[in-house]
Amino acid sequence: MNVYDLMDKYSKTNLILRKYRNSSMKYEELIRKSDALASYIIKRFDNNKMPIVVCGHKEHLMLVCFLSCTKSGHAYIPVDSSMSKERIKYIVENSNSKLIFNISDNKLHLDNIDIKNCAEIETIINSHATMIPDKIYRVQDEDIHYIICTSGSTGKPKGVKTTSNCLKSFVNWALTLWDYSEGTHYVFMNQAPFSFDLSVMDLYLSLYTGSTLFSIDNQMISNMKELFSYLKSSDINIWVSTPSFAEMCLTDINFNNNLLPRLKVMLFCGEVLTNNCVQKLQNRFKYISIINLYGPTEATVAVTAIKIDTELSSNVNPLPVGYIKNDCKLFIVEKNNSVLNNDEDCLEFNGVSYRILPEGEKGEIIISGKSVSPGYFNNNEISKNVFSKRIINGIENRYYKTEDEGYIKDNLLYYCGRIDSQIKLDGLRIELENIANSLREIEFIENAVVLPVKKENKLQYLAAVVTLNKVLLKKDFEVGLVIKEKLKNLLSNYMIPRKIIIKEHLPMTINGKINRRLLTEELK
Repeated sequence: MNVYDLMDKYSKTNLILRKYRNSSMKYEELIRKSDALASYIIKRFDNNKMPIVVCGHKEHLMLVCFLSCTKSGHAYIPVDSSMSKERIKYIVENSNSKLIFNISDNKLHLDNIDIKNCAEIETIINSHATMIPDKIYRVQDEDIHYIICTSGSTGKPKGVKTTSNCLKSFVNWALTLWDYSEGTHYVFMNQAPFSFDLSVMDLYLSLYTGSTLFSIDNQMISNMKELFSYLKSSDINIWVSTPSFAEMCLTDINFNNNLLPRLKVMLFCGEVLTNNCVQKLQNRFKYISIINLYGPTEATVAVTAIKIDTELSSNVNPLPVGYIKNDCKLFIVEKNNSVLNNDEDCLEFNGVSYRILPEGEKGEIIISGKSVSPGYFNNNEISKNVFSKRIINGIENRYYKTEDEGYIKDNLLYYCGRIDSQIKLDGLRIELENIANSLREIEFIENAVVLPVKKENKLQYLAAVVTLNKVLLKKDFEVGLVIKEKLKNLLSNYMIPRKIIIKEHLPMTINGKINRRLLTEELK
């Protein structure tokens, strides 16, 4: 059964779809309002299937707009209201969209774009209240379901096209990651903004299972007291977040089983999950399953997963990111300097050949399978560099070259960081994530980020920003000297950061990831 039919089924019950602050929305309201708004979109645009931009943060109406778009045959593009107006303008212009549902307080002014605010959207819904859109218009199979914009090395957003088949593949697999029982009602935590693909995990797992989505917002995250008061009333069963968000919560001793007594599963994706973080969670929450996942937006949220038990968290460092899902494959590759000859041991991207490496060797991660996106929207030049296709036994297989580094051991993927985080200092190749992993091995370090410091576009030295898991009765510069001394047993001298900065917390982006850009600015 597809997501539309499932939600139609749930709408005939009294189930609560979502809780946010002091309000809630039932499945019945979502279906009724999305039917009305979809009918308006169909009447206005008919067979023009351009994407539609939805701008907001965590408002209920965002979900209504998402579903109305897909019911009328349009992909939706979620844009968070905290984004800069320049970024929003770029996304809209690149999407060729002629319609924006603006649920935020932002005053958007864009030429030749129809912008509907909250009051106008509600008026449209009321005026089409009795209309039900024909099912033939629905986005399905290889139609684009949503487009999430990510920033690459250029900083310009790239719209990742995700098909309904990609989404269905992810959901079917993700529901096997814990002891899921059909018909069980869960409460999923939604931490990430809807513009960040981690939110797809909690949103669609919740929708497919008839569960409740419990959302927190940026204002709560900046006020721990308010956040914990809100979480206390949540009855959350399934926690979905970045590791950084969990680490922020762990700084408060009240983040424990008493706060979330019904918590069963914690799903982590988007960043490196550290052993320290897992061990603290295992101490605070005795009966939960902690699942580590990996995957880029271009392969639909996540493609590998593993349950991290106490044996793994105690004995394996860094932690693996998991086993590949059953309808995908992983390849570890290096650039092949020989001529491409359609060898089965090679993959091609835009005329460049990559040799598949044997298990245990480190290289770039390539993902193939049903989760892989067909490419970037309106960006064929960049798409052909990282997306590829190959016909095998009459079936087209899509491939995505991640620019992530890793290796496979005993069928488990280990993530080693971004390819673009590899730098050269004084002619020597350095992998920043390797240094960060070594810092995390020091017994009193909670987490670490290693940053290259440049002056006049030239790399000068490395700096490490660390948080501690206990109070050391030393001045910061003395702690820095101790850290450097301990690193001598773990790293070559040229890899030891010149500068060690100690912080109480690592700053986060609105997506819940470590804010490396802000830390870099502070170093200037």
